[in-house]
Amino acid sequence: MTDLRDATAPLVEVKDLRQVYHKGDAPDLLVLDGVELTIREGEIVGLLGRSGSGKSTLLRIVAGLLAPTKGDVRWCGKPVEGPGEGIAMVFQSFALFPWLTVQQNVELGMEALDIGAAERRRRALAAIDLIGLDGFENAYPKELSGGMRQRVGFARALVVHPRLMLLDEPFSALDVLTAETLRTDLIDLWIEGRLPVRSLLMVTHNIEEAVLMCDRVLLFSNNPGRVAAEIAIDLPHPRQRLDPTFRELVDDLYARMTNRTPAAGETSRATDEGIPGTGIGMILPRVSTNVLAGLMETLAARPDGRADLPDLGAALQLEVDQLLPIAETLQLLRFAELADGDITLTDDGRRFVDSEVDERKRLFADHLLTYVPIVGLVRRVLDERSSHRAHRRRFTEELEDFMSEEAAENTLRSVISWGRYAELFAYDSQSREFSLEDPA
Repeated sequence: MTDLRDATAPLVEVKDLRQVYHKGDAPDLLVLDGVELTIREGEIVGLLGRSGSGKSTLLRIVAGLLAPTKGDVRWCGKPVEGPGEGIAMVFQSFALFPWLTVQQNVELGMEALDIGAAERRRRALAAIDLIGLDGFENAYPKELSGGMRQRVGFARALVVHPRLMLLDEPFSALDVLTAETLRTDLIDLWIEGRLPVRSLLMVTHNIEEAVLMCDRVLLFSNNPGRVAAEIAIDLPHPRQRLDPTFRELVDDLYARMTNRTPAAGETSRATDEGIPGTGIGMILPRVSTNVLAGLMETLAARPDGRADLPDLGAALQLEVDQLLPIAETLQLLRFAELADGDITLTDDGRRFVDSEVDERKRLFADHLLTYVPIVGLVRRVLDERSSHRAHRRRFTEELEDFMSEEAAENTLRSVISWGRYAELFAYDSQSREFSLEDPA
């Protein structure tokens, strides 16, 4: 088979990309800002970052499924004005038609290309065989495992012989073992030159996955999404997770993801401490107090209360997108410190671990009021009102001046959960009211 991975002119060029979502009367949401990207033949490029950093939005812009607010996006030297010929996409969800067989699902993408029935069948069977589903041509999606369904998704993308294949977290919906098997199979086919693809651009929030598969990784920051760093992965395939250089790259990416660069309007102090935003506009992650306490107890059991984040994530079976919100919340509350990919319990964190339930709640309440402005606002409003009550809307409207409706909703849910645990206030989900007394 001819090697399709010869380096030539760029397949994709993105310059000064900006994406804004308009929300009626609410403030516009800036998703991507100043993004630069080049994809050349013969490489696998990873877009690595937290959820909400705009990675999937960028992928859809490259695919021609979404028009950017500003910027120049080119496919093979020509402006992208719609879905590009020669680009195929594999989604996180399997997106199969349940009433079609495996072969019919795979053939579907070729019908729009006006490929004859005989050629469609030939290509489909070849792709099904290539991706490891030989013998399942006539099976329906409900008869397949999750990993097999995703293989159908890969076959459907490959069958059109794309120059560029876009992967939007294609392994995240699979169990750990299935995902690892599918990654390995895909890389083996790439190394052997058997994939009818010239380059791959993949979105991931899994650091080890990025180091395992990619030649280059673009690390995205949040709010708005920007390319914070570009890291070359100069390791030969197949790559070994226990290789010291592999571990160093993983550690470096963890460190880069925990050492943030300033967002517009942030003070240097807030940035140095890794706090995600300042003032009322601080977006809070959805993390339960049980999980926070559990991580503090885990750290307290380690020497010096310190842990390497990649090792900690592996031990707890948490991906970076799951571990970092917990770690950053502990840092926000000054129960832990993050630096260079490590997390260390503070003296107050140790006090929390060593305390009984009531003292834990008191300490948590003190830290919430001191370090989380929106919690202080809720308590202050309740204290000042003679009824000691306030509707949820009072606070969502204020938050939406700084963030999207979804972020405001998630932030307020965290405020409710944390404030209840700390016994700073009560919340009635039926009346949607905060109060200083438990609802009747």
